[in-house]
Amino acid sequence: MPAPVQDQYDSLYSNFRWHVPDFFNMGHECCGKWAHDRSRVALYHELDSGAREKFTFHQLQQRANQLSNALAGLGVKRGDRVAIVLPQLPETIVAHIAIYQMGAVAMPMSVLFGPDALEYRLQDSRAAAALVDAVSLANLAPVRERCPQLASVIAVGANALLQGVAVLGWNALLARHSTAFTAVKTRAEDPALLIYTSGTTGPPKGAFKPHRVLIGNLPGFVASQNWFPQEGDVFWSPADWAWTGGLMDALLPTLYFGRPIVANMAKLQGSTNARFNPEKAFELMEHYGVTNTFLFPTALKMMMKAVQHPRTRYKLKLRAVMAAGEAVGETVFNWAQQELGVTINEMFGQTEINYVVGNSHEKWPARAGSIGRPYPGHRVAVIDNVGREMPRGTSGEVAVNRYDMHGFPDPVFFTGYWNNDAATAGKYTGDWCRTGDEAIMDADGYLWYQGRADDMFKAAGYRIGPSEVENCLVKHVAVANAAVVPSPDPERGNVVKAYIVLVPGMQPSRDLIDSIQKHVRGQLAPYEYPREIEFIEQLPMTTTGKVQRRVLRLQEAERKKQLVPAPTPHKEPT
Repeated sequence: MPAPVQDQYDSLYSNFRWHVPDFFNMGHECCGKWAHDRSRVALYHELDSGAREKFTFHQLQQRANQLSNALAGLGVKRGDRVAIVLPQLPETIVAHIAIYQMGAVAMPMSVLFGPDALEYRLQDSRAAAALVDAVSLANLAPVRERCPQLASVIAVGANALLQGVAVLGWNALLARHSTAFTAVKTRAEDPALLIYTSGTTGPPKGAFKPHRVLIGNLPGFVASQNWFPQEGDVFWSPADWAWTGGLMDALLPTLYFGRPIVANMAKLQGSTNARFNPEKAFELMEHYGVTNTFLFPTALKMMMKAVQHPRTRYKLKLRAVMAAGEAVGETVFNWAQQELGVTINEMFGQTEINYVVGNSHEKWPARAGSIGRPYPGHRVAVIDNVGREMPRGTSGEVAVNRYDMHGFPDPVFFTGYWNNDAATAGKYTGDWCRTGDEAIMDADGYLWYQGRADDMFKAAGYRIGPSEVENCLVKHVAVANAAVVPSPDPERGNVVKAYIVLVPGMQPSRDLIDSIQKHVRGQLAPYEYPREIEFIEQLPMTTTGKVQRRVLRLQEAERKKQLVPAPTPHKEPT
């Protein structure tokens, strides 16, 4: 177990100052500035077939220059949106660098999106071009004609026809263009990214992000990765590069510091249970000597249950693990210390304001179950409905101020929601940007996550957050993962219901339900134990690795509604 560390937090936080230059371009900062060194490795890529290849910053920059020239030739201008619907591929990195350095706006989207999801975002953003793989091309085909402003589609892999319109092949297109390109000079405030994020209600919103947001992410990235970079650091994460987690917590910061990142598509991309292979994850980290990683708590739970004593089976070089997306919980936290020899640095953030709270074990003590303290440069508080800071030890909504502790603008902030001023205004109370997540801040400034505001519920008059119950459930030897939601009850209003994924080899039974319930009753308050338990093969997950409790809540409400007998018709006496 790692030795205790001296708490350096107060000094680091109070002495921190932002340095945001007038001109800043993520493409140059993440590749161009390193490209003169023709031997500096940027990417290790492992294919489904098991074949391996590597790319230098110089090689990626050459291809990015070709793509910038190609897009310009197709009419893409500064400020135009360009969709990137690609998984973890070398071409994905090339696309981002090319779009940034020509002053256009990258719009990453998951390859898991179906036709409707693609259509909505392409129409709403008025994207001028799209870069796709074979899977994305098939999903784009049915809606291509309903996206008239999408002038060009470039496919990685082959030429094709899409609804009668020629699709440009990536390799053939790039081969026609020069490897020389003069990058435009962008201001730090100029737009660089448009990432759509789904709220709990209403259609997805596009978070518009300028180049400076990368600077805003760096303190948290450096701290959560135990003062990255260090000599020999290699980064890997299964997080989809289409999302803020994969892009801003893994890919771009790693390249910014000139260190290599590992990309792998062999049943690792995405974050659903069906696609993440914990054994393969360990093998990958061993082969490439991965030192730093970002893993979703769901992935960590699967690794914990699947591999006993991993350091006896694999030669690991891990020195830092960051986790985000869901609460890690004490069980996984302790397992990582004991079995990986690493203290997990939990992190909290959102697409709109990413990497604002977390831990940095080597600089301040991590506390099991806490998501950490505000990272240097970010002013974070727990507030009430009208924007007043709550007393320490009191639950409220996590919020981030537009200005840091010294009164200067925080560069991590998004510009606003694309074409949605009302939603942008609704995100703020004064200078506080509300997250929709509830937490308690203790006397030392550590935040203790309570759950999404819309995931909290009352049962028999008691307010319950799912995280504490789920963490307790995972401690049971038979439970691989769990999600807790309210189940409507005529007497108590709601009762606690747990959807449980069992570890391989375990079978559902009445005795097992009793065992799980007894386990929770012995550790939590009597009103928190799950009165109802349902075993399922896998939990509904977002492509960003979060449990979709809303899906389960709606499912449970509908099930209970069907169980209620219809009222007996009233008859007047004759």
